[in-house]
Amino acid sequence: MLSEADNLADIFRGGLPYFLIITLPILIICSPCLASEFQVMSMTKFDVNGEQFGSRSSVISLEAKSLYTWSTGRHCVLARLMDISISDFNKIRQKAGGLIIMFPDNVQALSNEVKDQILMLEQQMLSQSIPIPVYFAPFTKNLEHIINDITSTPIQNNVQNKTALGQLLLSVNANGYHITVDGQNGVANKNSKVSTIQGEFVPNPFAMQQLETGGDSNILPLILITANLKTFGIINDYPLNADTAVLMALIEIFSKLHTTVSTTPKYRLGFLLSDSGLLLNFQGSKKWIEMDDNLALRNVEFVLCLDTITRSLDSNQPNVLYMHVSKPPKEKTSISNYFKLLKSIAGHHNKNLTVEGIHKKINLADSKLSWEHERFCMKRFPAFTLSSAKSPVSPLRTTMFKDNESYIIEHLVISVKNIAESLACYMYKIDPFSEVFEGHAAIIEDNIRPYLGIKATLQNNDIKDGFEKYLKNVKIFFDKPDEREPDFMFYNSNNPKLNIYRVKPAIFDLFLTFAISVYLFGVYFAIHFFPRFYSLISNSTNIYIRCFIKSSPNALKRK
Repeated sequence: MLSEADNLADIFRGGLPYFLIITLPILIICSPCLASEFQVMSMTKFDVNGEQFGSRSSVISLEAKSLYTWSTGRHCVLARLMDISISDFNKIRQKAGGLIIMFPDNVQALSNEVKDQILMLEQQMLSQSIPIPVYFAPFTKNLEHIINDITSTPIQNNVQNKTALGQLLLSVNANGYHITVDGQNGVANKNSKVSTIQGEFVPNPFAMQQLETGGDSNILPLILITANLKTFGIINDYPLNADTAVLMALIEIFSKLHTTVSTTPKYRLGFLLSDSGLLLNFQGSKKWIEMDDNLALRNVEFVLCLDTITRSLDSNQPNVLYMHVSKPPKEKTSISNYFKLLKSIAGHHNKNLTVEGIHKKINLADSKLSWEHERFCMKRFPAFTLSSAKSPVSPLRTTMFKDNESYIIEHLVISVKNIAESLACYMYKIDPFSEVFEGHAAIIEDNIRPYLGIKATLQNNDIKDGFEKYLKNVKIFFDKPDEREPDFMFYNSNNPKLNIYRVKPAIFDLFLTFAISVYLFGVYFAIHFFPRFYSLISNSTNIYIRCFIKSSPNALKRK
């Protein structure tokens, strides 16, 4: 018996590695597993006048924490855009290791208060350099579930389990997440450039003879309309370019008045569109104005700049169109006369739209301008800006979020109608209550819709083809940064993949180590004492059998 027990124990001893097969699945289950892969967009980065803006880092390999549980630079904060306040963002920017922000599923469904909070946060992010990696992810249910998981678990733990043992058990049972983003740090794009395109309506030769200009159209006073095509916001994309759509619509509808001699105005009507704007300090118009051979700026009547002509996010603000000037215009000047016409026409055609004038002096000590018209005013050209934004620091000017597109187009049609009618009344010297653009020349949505989604001035040549179709003297200029002291600089960036791994917390590893140790010690002692246990069982069994055999004959005799 004892020899058989020893052989059996030897089998267990020789088979000890097989016990690793039992523990190996446990280790595999507890190892990190890929939860999901997401497409993310890196926050934009750019330089203006030597000052850095945007996120400057790219690589993330950190533990994911919620907006309420992160504490150190070893944590990457994963949160919804509408949950982050400006104070939260400033703390994260200074102390966290990274930030992943999920966009809302439907911005239109948010309350006005939340919309305002998003606008303010967006503006804050664009106004400074951010040392940590920042990425944005579109809304997905999977990512929403992960955010809920890391956000709700700590809250439930604190509310439902006050005892230390309960907290310990929940901590062991909790799930954690590890975030990795293999992005590349942005490299300055040496081929950075800002494109600007110009064109103008030139009266035909028969009209020029009647205007008695000697055939030189440059003698005619110039009304210049400018706009900036926004190519980026907090990410390297911009979904809506309403100002560009208004400018292109004005080109199309005024082309109908320049086809005949009788409707040719005694003005040159010029248009300027640049790939820059507030974020780039109106670099395109700056370069264009400073050109030595710029004959287009001769005999300027006034310059009309379009900037956020309609609000992309409705916040129940009064429907007001503001005319921003650097100083109050004097009576009977070109700007004063146009302002009166615009105000009368807006009040006549739209009872709920008002026009107000706001003047703000140019701060020459500040290298960053508030409005584009200040570029022209500094060169002593009469200029103003039409905008739905009352303040130069309004976050509506840089937001990339938008409401329902049909709502925006409806308001753009109204804006184009008012601007076009007021310009026509000014150039033709007609009654402000008459309607020029009606019938075949009426302004419709199709004049605006094709240009709302334009991403760049030269994208698919849509802008270039539109200029060349209707305008004369079309020219394209490119402004490149100086190699030594660049006025602006863009950075190469890519949109990497976000990988989120499901992991257990460190306390779970400690608990698992203890459990495995107890298990292995139990197996070891079972094998080590098995011969004694087997011998004890065998002896007990033999004694029982002997007693049973002895008692059996006596039982038979009794029968």
